[in-house]
Amino acid sequence: QVQLVESGGGSVQAGGSLRLSCVASGYTGSSVYMGWFRQAPGKEREAVAAIYTAGGSTDYGDSVKGRFTISQDNAKHTVYLQMNSLKPDDTAMYYCAASKTWVRRRYVTLDPADFGYWGQGTQVTVSS
Repeated sequence: QVQLVESGGGSVQAGGSLRLSCVASGYTGSSVYMGWFRQAPGKEREAVAAIYTAGGSTDYGDSVKGRFTISQDNAKHTVYLQMNSLKPDDTAMYYCAASKTWVRRRYVTLDPADFGYWGQGTQVTVSS
């Protein structure tokens, strides 16, 4: 059973930065994608970023391109989300996710349906 634990959330002013971490435990070898998603109150879940763990390829949601960077440290079983130039619209609960074991794509997937393991989330609040 894969377990994911996020950390690093908090409150920051617009223009500031935060780095989220997601530590994975359990058998993660078959999950080839790791992703970050977010959900604000009253809004649908939104894909933020994903990484292909075997090769390092990444993809991002349109609203965060150029501001957020996803990375990984395989030795530490950890995925990071560096968030720069934060905006009030980035305020949300951020969730780490690992892909379902059978998911294989020709691209880095941002589809929440491809992810089967989810963390509890970490809150990010950006004030203006």
